[in-house]
Amino acid sequence: MDPAEILKNLVAIPSINPMGRDLAGPEFFETRLTDWLVDFFRRLEVPHQRLEVSPGRSNVVARILRPGAKTTILLDAHQDTVPVDGMTIAPFDPVVKEGRLYGRGACDVKGGMAAMLAAFARLARETPDSAANVIMSCTCDEEFTATGARSLAGLWSGHNACDTLLSIPPDVCVVAEPTDLNIIVAHRGAIRWKLRTTGRACHSSRPKEGVNAIYKMAQVLSCLERYAEELPRMAPTHPLCGSATISVGRIEGGVSVNVVPDECTIEIDRRVIPGEDPQQVIPHVTTYLRERLDVDFEMFPSWLDGATLSDRNNGPWADRLMRHIAAVVGPREKQGAWYGTNGSRFAVTGVPAIVFGPGSIAQAHTKDEWIDIEQLRQASEIYYRMCAVGG
Repeated sequence: MDPAEILKNLVAIPSINPMGRDLAGPEFFETRLTDWLVDFFRRLEVPHQRLEVSPGRSNVVARILRPGAKTTILLDAHQDTVPVDGMTIAPFDPVVKEGRLYGRGACDVKGGMAAMLAAFARLARETPDSAANVIMSCTCDEEFTATGARSLAGLWSGHNACDTLLSIPPDVCVVAEPTDLNIIVAHRGAIRWKLRTTGRACHSSRPKEGVNAIYKMAQVLSCLERYAEELPRMAPTHPLCGSATISVGRIEGGVSVNVVPDECTIEIDRRVIPGEDPQQVIPHVTTYLRERLDVDFEMFPSWLDGATLSDRNNGPWADRLMRHIAAVVGPREKQGAWYGTNGSRFAVTGVPAIVFGPGSIAQAHTKDEWIDIEQLRQASEIYYRMCAVGG
């Protein structure tokens, strides 16, 4: 199977993650793509399962077993994409032009999924004696809260144990993301939460009769800006992933311009580096603000847990993969990343994880998202070779 032809099918099926917004319609969530994947594995005549993670959202898992295989390799790619707001191309029309395939998800990460699916199909047909056991997982909700990867990891870690094709841990997880055929061996994690200030509403013509929650938040924001500047000196730096960061990405407050607002809320994104304790992040920010401000505020619990990918136990597997990469495209690098992946969700269970795939992260989530077709096919060959020789 040509991964470019598979990718055309994947791009043409919308699977937008609403990213927490109250949105509905056939273009949102992974249901239609999940249906396609189940049919793909059915036609390959391999054991496969559809595993519901939340209402209407499912992981798809398929398996190839080899008698006497000594290793099990998990290939993982997520089904969902970011929204299409602001795109300058038709997001679900997979156009091929000058060696590129365009469309939402072409780079992140339906390209990697197509390369994996093509390699998996080839393994199912050719059955090389030296091959590893191979699990292909297509997970949901990677772009927002990673519920799909966490649920999948729970199948072998005991948190979500049930009768599935993945009841024991794999030896390694290879996660598809656009890495330009380099290997990501470490990356940062994200903790996201809300902070709220409150006041007392009144008519805007007599503002001194109320308490303006937005004015309070202005003081908090100013202090958070100072915290962001000082954070690289307060937290350790990782040699591959750089420094920790913090950013305020959203603010909401007030009901009308003629009402003094009684509430204001911001959303905070804190990037955690390998070696940091995610549990200490929010308490540290809280202490910093309370020591410097005479303003009441409320911290909400985080909705993302800050899991990172460490390079402490994946080196031998990265070396094996690097040999296959070099044989196909020449030398590449082990790198760290500032973004997060499903790899961190698998690594926290003790299973080594590495991140590898076609495409450039510079093209992910863009207004004219595309992937290089030659690199797509090279990635598929590399996935195949790694699985065909058991690593």
